[in-house]
Amino acid sequence: MQSTFKKILPHVLVLVGFVIISLAYFSPVLSGKSIFQSDIMHYIGMSKQQNDFRAETGEETYWTNSAFGGMPTFQLGAKYPHNYIKKLDLALRFLPRPADYLFLYFIGFYILLLVLKVDFKLAGLGALAFGFSTYLIIILGVGHNSKAHAIAYMPLVLSGIILTFRKKYIIGFLLTAIAMALEIGANHFQMTYYLLLLVIVLGIAYLIDAYKKKWLPHYFKSVGILTVAVALSLGLNASNLLATQEYVKESTRGKTELTINPDGTEKVATTGLDKDYITEYSYGILETFNLFIPRFLGGGSYEDVGKESASYDYFLSLGASPVQALEQTKQIPTYWGDQPIVEAPAYIGAVVLFLFVLALFLVKGRLKWWLLGGTIVSLLLSYGDSEPFAFITDIFINNIPLYDKFRAVSSIQVILELCIPVLAIFGLVRLFNSAEKLEIKEKALKYTLFITGGLTLLFFLFKGSLFDFVGVNDGYYRQNYGQGFIEAVIEDRKAIFNKDTIRTLVLVLLSAGTIWMFLKKKLSETLVIVVFAGLILFDLVGVDRRYVNNDNFVSSVRVNKPYQPNEADKQILNDKGHFRVLDISTEGSRAPAKAAYFHNSLNGYHAAKLKRFNELYDFYISQTNLSVLNMLNTKYIIADGEEGSVFPYINEDANGNAWFVSELEKLNHANEEMLVLDSLDTKQKAVTTSEELKTSRFTVDSLATIELIEVKPNYLKYQSTNTNDGFAVFSEMYYGNGWVSLIDGEEIPHYRVDYALRGMKIPAGKHTIEFKFEPQVIKTGSRISLASSVVLGLLILIGLFYEFKKK
Repeated sequence: MQSTFKKILPHVLVLVGFVIISLAYFSPVLSGKSIFQSDIMHYIGMSKQQNDFRAETGEETYWTNSAFGGMPTFQLGAKYPHNYIKKLDLALRFLPRPADYLFLYFIGFYILLLVLKVDFKLAGLGALAFGFSTYLIIILGVGHNSKAHAIAYMPLVLSGIILTFRKKYIIGFLLTAIAMALEIGANHFQMTYYLLLLVIVLGIAYLIDAYKKKWLPHYFKSVGILTVAVALSLGLNASNLLATQEYVKESTRGKTELTINPDGTEKVATTGLDKDYITEYSYGILETFNLFIPRFLGGGSYEDVGKESASYDYFLSLGASPVQALEQTKQIPTYWGDQPIVEAPAYIGAVVLFLFVLALFLVKGRLKWWLLGGTIVSLLLSYGDSEPFAFITDIFINNIPLYDKFRAVSSIQVILELCIPVLAIFGLVRLFNSAEKLEIKEKALKYTLFITGGLTLLFFLFKGSLFDFVGVNDGYYRQNYGQGFIEAVIEDRKAIFNKDTIRTLVLVLLSAGTIWMFLKKKLSETLVIVVFAGLILFDLVGVDRRYVNNDNFVSSVRVNKPYQPNEADKQILNDKGHFRVLDISTEGSRAPAKAAYFHNSLNGYHAAKLKRFNELYDFYISQTNLSVLNMLNTKYIIADGEEGSVFPYINEDANGNAWFVSELEKLNHANEEMLVLDSLDTKQKAVTTSEELKTSRFTVDSLATIELIEVKPNYLKYQSTNTNDGFAVFSEMYYGNGWVSLIDGEEIPHYRVDYALRGMKIPAGKHTIEFKFEPQVIKTGSRISLASSVVLGLLILIGLFYEFKKK
């Protein structure tokens, strides 16, 4: 018992250390403050209606009317029955946000290095190097929480896979199943997809090794075990996966029926996203050096250059006061790379990269090659459409399944941000290995210093002839602010370059000096680890806090209630009817989810809205086309008034919640249906391409009515009166996978009309019409999740019993 305690104690101390460090970096959470994240502000706006409904009724709605005319909540934080893996995830994230994600970074990477048989002290060092990688901190600052969540579980998934290949079949299977379930549950499929690419690289390395060692039966047995583990993890997340798979076909990620663009030009058919959209955020070739020198290309799109800057002097020369000039220097466009906008450089660390290069000379075998292979694949794909590597992205878009479903290719660098620290730590493992010859270590140190230090010195000495420090947007700034401003900005870019290049060179020399002293037996292994811990923390935390620091924290009230109603909102909120709002004001464009926070709106902020609504928006709503706004029951349009005020324009011509039409016209193609909406009198006539409908005429007398009498996000109830058989159009977004329509309690089909709305045949007389959102996919998925949870629980018990009995 005492022996077991001694084995566990170091790991407990390390975990306590991770908790302390996580809370220390985000220390304002200890005083009740919350980090202000722009993306989470948008999410709160989008999800308010469903969260309010849950709080009021204790029920879950899988549909919201608050944004884009209505959409499923599958990608808006919906909660599913029997999702027990989410309960485990919440237990692991016990710290206040965002310290919880930083802790997950640490613990996942620590376990990976332990599985790779690294000493706990080096494993802790590696966890710090990974967790404080600048990109991983930046995404917490802006609110990419699901991305951070998925990245944090990547090392844990790799741990289970590696254990399985090491013939630890039971623990490997269980860890893979649980870790993969947590990874999928993080709900950022792009990051999970990138993890899959790394796993393929890992699998190829193990396959080559197994072939050489004649271990192919073991290899394929391991693959079979891992396949079952992944299948079980999919089952644990069945509701989310099945709902997302169903929804994605109807979202902007799915295939469209339109073959024309809003300007009338021919639309290029594609099963995924457009290439230009996929590669919009392509990493420039020169940006590679941002990994090593933090502001090699100027840092973020806008930096605070301070009082000791050419920009400050420039504003003074224009007659600005010192206070005014200092205020202007807080947003200088220092970035001169190729991407449209950058929050901060994806800095891995001069110290970490120094150790990585050292490892390339010291580490041999399979581990080195799959980590190096993952790094290279990640880097090349992050270049996107940057020449000369654009052809690689073309190959993946055209040939690799699902690759064209994701945008922002530069984010694939999360793979190299995982691989590089692992190999860097193994550089120290080999350095400490007494069996390795001293001369090999000295030669590796010499080569590493020559490469890293020499490259840094080269950049510093010859920057004037190597780079022009001109950005892609400088023409805009020159035109609007003058040549003098651009010249000052370029001087500041050079100053930033000099400062961070010297910083990197000093860290390289300190790293080399530490290793040299160890080789000369002037420092012990423990002291070397302590020194490198200090260097890595100084290096990475110093850069991280330029972009995410205590200034990012505000009162929790401001985070939880990020929007305040203006006068237009207050006036509209007094109207208790059911209608839609379009916000075209300047404030609305800056906060696109604000209208969704207060109203049933046509605005919103989401990467995967309903495809048909998005097309309506591109063709008509963005042009404030009243014919289309009327059929969507847009009663209020919020617009800018005089002197910065806003006012709600009341649209008296809005069609209402439902209406009977006198004619239904069957069209042949989606193009016709879309184009006719420009001038269609939607109060009198509806159009459709549905195969179940045909051109028909109906008698609508003046006494025919259809009235909405009950409204919930997932339920609508109408009362209709008509002396004739009729056809009604409802100003609700059509979504065929889950909305059930009933007349007097009997299920009756409804159809898609006017490109995106619902229509229904209603017999003569007085009737009650209901729409209920009851997606079958949730019921099916929850049953699978429950069964998978039971199976996993039994397997854990069996596995623990077997391991206990074996010992």
